[in-house]
Amino acid sequence: MAQLQCENLTLGYEGQTVTRNLNFSVDRGDYLCIVGENGSGKSTLMKTLLGLRPPMSGTITTGDGLKQKEIGYLPQQTQVQRDFPASVREVVLSGCQGSKGLRPFYTRKDYEKADRSMEKLGISQLSRQCYRHLSGGQQQRVLLARALCATEKMLLLDEPVAGLDPVVTAELYDLIGKLNHEDNITIIMVSHDISQALGQATHILHLASEPLFFGAKEAYLKSSIGQAFATIMIAGAMGGDLDD
Repeated sequence: MAQLQCENLTLGYEGQTVTRNLNFSVDRGDYLCIVGENGSGKSTLMKTLLGLRPPMSGTITTGDGLKQKEIGYLPQQTQVQRDFPASVREVVLSGCQGSKGLRPFYTRKDYEKADRSMEKLGISQLSRQCYRHLSGGQQQRVLLARALCATEKMLLLDEPVAGLDPVVTAELYDLIGKLNHEDNITIIMVSHDISQALGQATHILHLASEPLFFGAKEAYLKSSIGQAFATIMIAGAMGGDLDD
C-alpha cells in the first residue's frame, strides 16, 4: 500500500482554486520533487498534506504504517522565525511536541532523539548556541534536525535551500539525499532549483491549474513539458547570476 495517496484533489484558499483533479501516490523511500510556475499551488499542496488546510474536494490517505502526525515538515522561514531567541537544542527538541500527546515535559527519549538528529545533521557542536545568531545554512540544518524529531518516515520540505549560496545549497541537498538513501526516509520537496533537485529526485509532480505531469524522473525529463520547464528554469537561474 502507498505511504501517501491523493485522489481527485482540488486545492485552493479563500474560495480561489489553484489546481484541480490532482492524483498521485508516494511509496516508502521515494523522493518526490514538486515543481511548477509561481501560483500553481505547490505550498498549498504541502499545507494540505499536513492537514493545515482542507482540500476543496478529493481525498488524502496514508498507509504503510504512516500517521499524519509522523510527517516532519520544514517550512519556508519568515524573518521573525530567523530571529527566534532560543538555543539550537531547544529548537530541535520542539520537533518532538507532535508526539507528546498529554505529556507536559520532554522525556529522556526526546532529548536522545534531538541529540541523534543534531549529530546526523552535523550540528552537535552548535547545540548551546542561539539560533538567531547562526548563518542561513546552519539554521536550515537546525530546522531539518527539528523535522527529523517528528518522523522516521516522511519529510515535507518547502524550498529548503531558498536564499542559500551554491556551496551550502549543495551540502544541504547531500544531507537530504543521505536521509533518503541511508535512512529510507521518504522526501516530498518543493524546489525552484530544478537542476539540483532533479539530481536527487526519483519522481516529479509538475503542478499547474490542471496537473501536467506525475511520474518517474526519467519520464519527466523526456517529456515535452519537462524539457521545456527545465530549460526555462535553468536559463532563468543563469540570467539571475549574470545580473548579480
